[in-house]
Amino acid sequence: MERPNAIGWFDLYVDDMDRAAAFYETVLQQRLDVMGDPTGETAMRAFPANMKGYGAAGALVKSAHARPGVGGTLVYFSVEDCAVEEARVAAAKGTVVRPKFSIGEFGWVSLCMDTEGNMFGLNSMR
Repeated sequence: MERPNAIGWFDLYVDDMDRAAAFYETVLQQRLDVMGDPTGETAMRAFPANMKGYGAAGALVKSAHARPGVGGTLVYFSVEDCAVEEARVAAAKGTVVRPKFSIGEFGWVSLCMDTEGNMFGLNSMR
């Protein structure tokens, strides 16, 4: 039996859904779709995903049960060249924490902060 990826889904918590969605749509140049929540307790916008492909899918989530902020989890978005998305961060009102740097055979990474106070990474092979 094939082993699943370690991460099956991620929630990225936000305080202001419209502000956070505008930030990620600007930086990643991808539309986030409104997503229903069966509990009716949270507002969600999903990142584009191929649920049968490699990697994890996820959504921005506004919930009374969790808060955004820098902590023990860091989500990395896979991109073609992280310098391209990194260049959009400040214009989208985020912060580049550590500009593009090499991680050897695993490519390149940029570390950034979104409008909600969440640290995230951009990862590319060039």
